[in-house]
Formats: sequence, structure tokens, C-alpha cells
Amino acid sequence: MTLEPLYSIKIACYYCEHEFNSSRVRPSFKKAIRTDSDFCSYYKDENPDYYVVRVCPKCGFASTENSTERLNDSQKKRFADKISSRWIERDFNGHREWEAALETYKLALLVAQTIGEKERIVASLLHHIAWLYRYRGDEEQEQRFLKYSLDSYIKVYELEGVGANNARLLYLIGEMNRRIGEFSQAVKWFSRVINDKNIIDAAMIRASREQWGVLREQMVARKLELPDEMKQA
Repeated sequence: MTLEPLYSIKIACYYCEHEFNSSRVRPSFKKAIRTDSDFCSYYKDENPDYYVVRVCPKCGFASTENSTERLNDSQKKRFADKISSRWIERDFNGHREWEAALETYKLALLVAQTIGEKERIVASLLHHIAWLYRYRGDEEQEQRFLKYSLDSYIKVYELEGVGANNARLLYLIGEMNRRIGEFSQAVKWFSRVINDKNIIDAAMIRASREQWGVLREQMVARKLELPDEMKQA
């Protein structure tokens, strides 16, 4: 018997407590064919990213497994006023096409912004929306959401500072600056990962060195002035 790529899990809505089913991709189908330098992955079968957001069909509350699970009264009121009161019941369980995936992410973003969700969640949702546009080859929208996501990741950095496990965050900020053409900013953030003695994440240090090389080639190709640290590289 051949396994289907999708299976359902039961979720209790964080807002209205309604129980609903939400589809996930089986772990055995989650092998990426390739992955971009900002962690966007490509798959042969179902794309697990399409199923990250769980949407309550009854009230429209959209979340991920990293979202805040308990809402206070103020958050509930804001959600009720802005989203739930206008929601038309619909179910996102089962197979999702690109359009449905995009709709769930934009709904999750709206919910996150409405209830004042953690900045990391907002940044991640924006980043995933940029990836969805990348899958479609829509460079204009991809760049737009990469910029929003970058601003949000920088806020995360400002809120949390740099801990031992924030090397990935610093690397991402560098890489997203490179992708939107902010090369001097990219140099600054990659340098932090490479040179900060407190950072011991070997994978992120290696990735930063690799992208530093890519960035240097891009700057040379565009005849841009190299910063001093790159001239010595």
C-alpha cells in the first residue's frame, strides 16, 4: 500500500476552542531536492511549507505550531473585532494549491499583527510569503516581502541581542541584505558571524564565509567599491 504524502492532525483553536483537522506532510516526504541560501526548500511532491499554517474553519484564527497558545482578553477582543467578526467559514484541510497556501500565510500574518504576536513569528511569516512568491517566479513581490521580513528580523535582533544561538539570525539578516542588493549592510552582518568569538555555530560561520565570497563576486562584477575587509580577503 502506497502512503499518501498528507495526513491530518487535530487542532483545538487557540481562540474559540473549536476542534478541527489540519493537513501535514509526512516526514518521509519531507526530503528537499535543493535549498536556497536563505533556507527556502524545494520538494518533488507536496511542499511542507504549504501546510505550516493551521486555520480554524469556524472563526478564522490562523497560527503555526510556534504561535502563542494562550490569548489574553485584549488579544481576543482585537481578533474578534478585526477578523473573526468578518470571517466566512471555510476549511483549509486537505491538499493546498499555491493560492490557498498564500492565503493561509497572509491570514496568519494578519492575525499575528492584530494580536501583537512575537516578532520572530511575524518575521518568519513574512519570509515564508517571500518564498511562496519565489516559487512562482514573482520577483517583484518576493523582493517586497524579503524587505518586510528583513526589517522584522532586525527588530528581533534589537529585542533579543546576540546570544550564542542567534548566529542563524545574524546570517539571515546578512543574506537577506545581499538578496535585496544592500551589499554594504550584508558585509557588516556576515562579518559579525565570522568574527564574533562568542559565535560557535560552525555551520553558520561556514555559510557566512560562503556568502561573503558570493557577495564579493557580485560587487566585483558590478564594479562596486569593496570595503577594506573585503580587499584583504
